[in-house]
Amino acid sequence: MSPIVKWSKEHLSKQQQMWVLSFVVGIGSALAAQGLKWLIGTVERIVTSGHDITQANWVYLVAPVVGIWLSMLFIRYVVRDDIGHGVTKILYAISRKQGLIRAHNMWSSVVASGLTIGFGGSVGAESPIVLTGSAIGSNVGRSFRMDHRTLMVLVGCGASAAIAGIFKAPIAGVMFTLEVLMIDLTMASLVPLLVSSLTATCITYILTGDEALFAFTRMDAFDVERVPLVLLLGLCCGLLSLYFTRAMNRFEKVFSRFSNRYIRLSLGGVVLALLIYLFPSLYGEGYTTINVILASTGEQDVSAVLNNSLFYGQYSFLLPYFGLILLLKVFATTATNGGGGCGGTFAPSLFLGCICGFVFASLWNMWAPFGVVSPLTNFALYGMAGVMAGVFHAPLTGVFLIAELTGGYEFFLPLLIVSLTSYVTAHAFEPHSIYAMRLARAGELLTHHKDQAVITLMKLDDVVDTTRPTFRLDMTLGEIVRVLASHSGNYFAVVDAGGMLRGIVHTTSIRRLIFRTELYRVYTARQLMEPVINGRTIYTTDTMATIMDKCEHAHVNTLPVITPEKEFRGFVTKTRILSYYRQIMQDFSEE
Repeated sequence: MSPIVKWSKEHLSKQQQMWVLSFVVGIGSALAAQGLKWLIGTVERIVTSGHDITQANWVYLVAPVVGIWLSMLFIRYVVRDDIGHGVTKILYAISRKQGLIRAHNMWSSVVASGLTIGFGGSVGAESPIVLTGSAIGSNVGRSFRMDHRTLMVLVGCGASAAIAGIFKAPIAGVMFTLEVLMIDLTMASLVPLLVSSLTATCITYILTGDEALFAFTRMDAFDVERVPLVLLLGLCCGLLSLYFTRAMNRFEKVFSRFSNRYIRLSLGGVVLALLIYLFPSLYGEGYTTINVILASTGEQDVSAVLNNSLFYGQYSFLLPYFGLILLLKVFATTATNGGGGCGGTFAPSLFLGCICGFVFASLWNMWAPFGVVSPLTNFALYGMAGVMAGVFHAPLTGVFLIAELTGGYEFFLPLLIVSLTSYVTAHAFEPHSIYAMRLARAGELLTHHKDQAVITLMKLDDVVDTTRPTFRLDMTLGEIVRVLASHSGNYFAVVDAGGMLRGIVHTTSIRRLIFRTELYRVYTARQLMEPVINGRTIYTTDTMATIMDKCEHAHVNTLPVITPEKEFRGFVTKTRILSYYRQIMQDFSEE
C-alpha cells in the first residue's frame, strides 16, 4: 500500500475519500478531453489546410482511409485490445465487471480517436473521451482500493467530467451519467458527480477561456403559439433517431460478417471516402457545419457548408444536400468504426439534430401554413436536443446540454417539448438507447430498475454447484450407494465418457433399492437414470433472466447446467439462486 493510500485510509472517512478522488478524476478527465481536442484540431489543420473551397478536393478520398488505417494499426499492434463502442464498454464494465476498466483505456482511446477524427472519420470524440474519463475514475479508485460500489460511482464521475470538460456543461455531464450510464441518483453518488463535473468545467475554462463550443447569439423569445410546431419537430427528431439507430445496427452487422480486418478496412474506407468526397460536411465531427448554421442570420449564410464540394455556389441544392446528409450520415459513421476507426455517436447526433431542425424550419417557411418561423437557428438548437434525446434515450441531457452551451435557458420549454416528444417516439419502437441495445439483448445491461439490475449483476458461475460427483453410465448401484453415503444432494448427473449429460439420478427414485444388496450388481446408472426433460436444463449461454424464468416454471428445485454441446457443468438450485439474489440486493440497496 502506497503512503498516500495509507494516509487517506487512516485520516479520511470513506465519504471524504470519495470527494477527493472525484476531484482528482475531474482534473484528469478535463486534461484528457483537452488533449484529445488538441490532437484532433492539429491533425485536421494539417490535412485540410490550403484547400480550394470552390471545388471538391481529392484529399477527401485519401485522408479518411489513412485515418482509420492508422487507428486500426495502433489498436492491433500497440493496444492489442478492443476499444470500440466506448460507452457500451462502460455499461458492460458497470454491469458485469463491477466498474473495472483496463488501464490502457486512460490513453488509448485518445490516440485512436484523435487519428480517426483528425483525418476525417465521421464520428465524435465524446464517446472515446467518456471512456477515457471513466477509465481514469476506475483506475484511480482501484489504486485507492475502493469497493466495487464506490468504483462504479467513480466511473460515473469520469464520464460526467468528460462531458463537462468538452462542452463546459457541468449539469449536462451529470445528466448524461444518470440517464445513459444509469448510475442511481442518491446523495452518495450525486455529490461526487457534481464535484467531478464542476472541476472539469473550471479546468476547461482556465485552459480555453469562456468561448463557447458553438457560437449562438440570436435568442428571440419562444412564442407559446408555436407549441404544436415544436411537437411536430420532436416527432421528426424521434423518427430520425430511430432511423439512425436501426440503420447503424444493421450496417454494423454487414461489417461483422467479415473476420478479416483488411476487408473491413476496404469496405469502410471506400464508403467513407466516397461519402466525404461528395459531402464534405461529413468530414470529422461536423461541428464546423453546426457553427455555420447557428451563426447564420438567414438561409443564404448557410451556403458556406457547400464549400469544398461539387455543389459549391449552388444554393438551390442546399436543402437536397442537407436531406441526403440526414440519410447518409449514419453510413459514414458506421463505416468509420466498422472499418477500424475509433469514435462515437454523440457528435453525429448533434450534427443530425442541427440539420434536422434547420431543414424542418426551412421547409415549413416554404409553405408557411400558419405563418413563418424565425430565426431558423432556434429550431436548429431544438433539433440538436431532440435527436440526442431520441438516440441516447436521454431527454434531460439534451435539454441541459443545449441550454448550457448557448446560455439559452429561456428555451427550456421548447427544448423540453422537443426532447420528450423525440424520446417517447423513439422509445415506442426501440426500448433501449444506441449504447445500451447491444447489452440489453444479451441480458447484460444494468438499469434503474432495482430488481432487474440485481439480476443483471448475478452471474451463473456464482450460483452453479460444481462439487457434486458424476456417475458413469456403467456405474453399478453398489458404487452409486457408496458415493451417496459421503455426499449430500438429491440430484446427480450421469455422463458418458466425453462428459456429455445423459440423464439424472434422483435419490428418491432409487431409495427402495438401497437396502437390497443383492441388486447392487444388477442395476447400473444407465438403468436408474431419468432422461433430461427439454426445458429443464440451463445452458451456460443463458442470461440470468432466462435462468430465473426456467427455475420459476420448473416443477423441481434443481436444474442441470450444460454447454450448448451438452457437456455437463454442474447444478443450479432455486435455493442457491434466491440466497445469492438476497445477498446482492442487500449490498445493492445500502447507501
